[in-house]
Amino acid sequence: MTVSAFARIILAMLLWALCFPLLTIGITLAPHLSFATLRAVLAGLVLIGLARALGRPFPRSAAMWKTLAIMGVGATSLGFLGMFHAAEFVSPGIATVIANTQPLLAAALGGIVLGERLSLVGKTGLFIGFLGIVVIAAPVIFSSGGESYLIGVAYIILAALGITVSNVMIKKIAGRVDPFMAMGLQLLIGSIPLAIAAGLTEDPTAIQWTFTFVTVLLTLAVFGSALVYVVWMSVLSEVPLNQANAFSFLIPVFGLTIGVLFYGENLGLLKLAGIVLAIIGVVLVTRKGAAKPAVLPPAKAPVPT
Repeated sequence: MTVSAFARIILAMLLWALCFPLLTIGITLAPHLSFATLRAVLAGLVLIGLARALGRPFPRSAAMWKTLAIMGVGATSLGFLGMFHAAEFVSPGIATVIANTQPLLAAALGGIVLGERLSLVGKTGLFIGFLGIVVIAAPVIFSSGGESYLIGVAYIILAALGITVSNVMIKKIAGRVDPFMAMGLQLLIGSIPLAIAAGLTEDPTAIQWTFTFVTVLLTLAVFGSALVYVVWMSVLSEVPLNQANAFSFLIPVFGLTIGVLFYGENLGLLKLAGIVLAIIGVVLVTRKGAAKPAVLPPAKAPVPT
């Protein structure tokens, strides 16, 4: 992995970590699905506007549009629906643990669709990284009482599955289509089901168009969606999905770091242990995680007749 790819992965994980504090503010000022729809539409329009300004063409093949539709429904429709609604039913600790099954799901699906295989060390690294997330979230989980409702768990699993499928599709087309156009289109496509659901179940006039909400919305749309998706697609054009995805275990680590630096939170030994495990898992997957390709026996020379 190049230094440039590593830096972009860290940037993407940091941007995703920064989304969580902003989301907690935004959902108090607007209905969840209306908020999610606005975020997706604004991010999509920003990217497509940039793509057109740079002279990038729209995709032409039906196969590419089909892939973009799958990405949009997965990452934007299901991903936003699951994560925005789950906060109503489950504690942050449980949500963190379940959401971080995504690298494990992607490893399985990536092996089937992309032919990417993890070595025993890589599989061990994924397990250790996920164990680190469980350890980090343990204090919240065990203090959350009865908040782990099945409907909340279902929402998070839905989001994790959607993001998993989308990541595999992104990897499949990375390097074959302009990232600004691809990510912009998938966001707009994915916003359509969100908009329909919001129109049927919510009152859009309930949005509080305060300075705080507008700032949060623009920040999430431009940096937490548009920028991060383009960065992520550029990474997947160079790095195997399993290796890049393992860095997702660092998102809660960055979240804890933000809490310590800006909100005066304390880590404690248990969270520190979880951070160490998450980092060890990422290192194992990225350094020695790829399975060696099978070596075919040399072809036998033809027997003269």
